[in-house]
Amino acid sequence: QAQLVESGGGLVQAGASLRVSCAPSGRTFSSYVMGWFRQAPGKEREFVAAITWTIGNTYYAQSMLGRLTISRDSAKNTVYLQMNNLKPEDTAVYYCASSNSGSLYYRPDQYTYWGQGTQVTVSS
Repeated sequence: QAQLVESGGGLVQAGASLRVSCAPSGRTFSSYVMGWFRQAPGKEREFVAAITWTIGNTYYAQSMLGRLTISRDSAKNTVYLQMNNLKPEDTAVYYCASSNSGSLYYRPDQYTYWGQGTQVTVSS
């Protein structure tokens, strides 16, 4: 079964940048859309960004627009999420996920495979 593995989370100060990565574990697989979501304690999982694997179209949550860049490296089968000017309210577990459906990329229920998540903590 294909699995996704996130890496790159950590503790940073407000205003810092961080890049998290996501790659499949076990075997190479293809998907139409790769997405990033986050979940803070006591809150629902929310959409952060998504990218279509083949063409590279990108989508971002309005709340983080301008501070994010999602990208993919086809050779490494890896998706990256660059986050700049991080704020304490960005503190959450960040998950990557893959979907073969591209129309509702912002909905968690459209994604089939999920990673275990990587913790991002932003101190003030």
